Amino acid sequence: MAETNNTVRVAFIGLGAMGQPMAGHLIDAKFDVSGFDLSPEARESLRSMGGRPAETIVGALQDADIAITMLPNGKIVREALLNENACDALKPNALIVDMSSSAPNDTRQLADLLASRGLRLIDAPVSGGVKRAIAGTLTIMVGGAGSDISEAEPLFSTMGGQVFKTGPVGSGHAMKAINNYVSGAGVLAAIEAVILGRAFGLEGETVVDILNSSSGKNNATEVKMKQFVLSETFASGFALGLMAKDIRIAADLAKALGLRLETLSGTADAWDSAQKALGPSEDHTRIFEYLKNLA
Repeated sequence: MAETNNTVRVAFIGLGAMGQPMAGHLIDAKFDVSGFDLSPEARESLRSMGGRPAETIVGALQDADIAITMLPNGKIVREALLNENACDALKPNALIVDMSSSAPNDTRQLADLLASRGLRLIDAPVSGGVKRAIAGTLTIMVGGAGSDISEAEPLFSTMGGQVFKTGPVGSGHAMKAINNYVSGAGVLAAIEAVILGRAFGLEGETVVDILNSSSGKNNATEVKMKQFVLSETFASGFALGLMAKDIRIAADLAKALGLRLETLSGTADAWDSAQKALGPSEDHTRIFEYLKNLA
């Protein structure tokens, strides 16, 4: 990748399956990257890529111009930044980029709290999974002030293939929840289609092939059904609990806005029930087993 201004100091908090390759792209682009993760192995991996691991969040944030959070949910983001006043270690007027999947109204509240400390926040959740994080082709949905987004664009260009400006702060997180609702609903529909087809005597592969050549085609039929469901490998790399969380965020947002969206509510309930039955750490494609038993 082209060299970037290495005087920009970036702190990356959350070096998991997604965060690790994302941080690696920033290092490759010649950013000065410090990082923190609870996992010692993740911190050592950052060192091997040329980054500077820290033993604490405060240590990672110290004097950084831009901080990126890539954590499981908004509550953890808030704790990471505010516990022990960790965010105060950043440079004055530093930019914080929350690339986690968080509740949009919570994001707006956090932005207000950070503004009172002289810090700026934009939300920039991603879609594409681990494969596209490694490839540096994530879709990034960004909410926040235009000038703040412009400041972060050199970072986004190293991690993503497409960047969409969604509106004010919180709108990126709203869009991510909406996207995962549509994705999760598609998974349910595709799996139930196979269960129904098999009950009548159709082969699962036949059902998927015809859906992919017809108007029923969706992301699940194209890249999940044969690869992870019919093969029973259940190894897409995205956890069931994360899918359930994101769809519930969308359902809660609809409720807060006074909307009655029954398909969304039913989809959120189905994923919540599957999470309770199978466990949040299972691959989300394993919901097939839950739905098959339920049927």
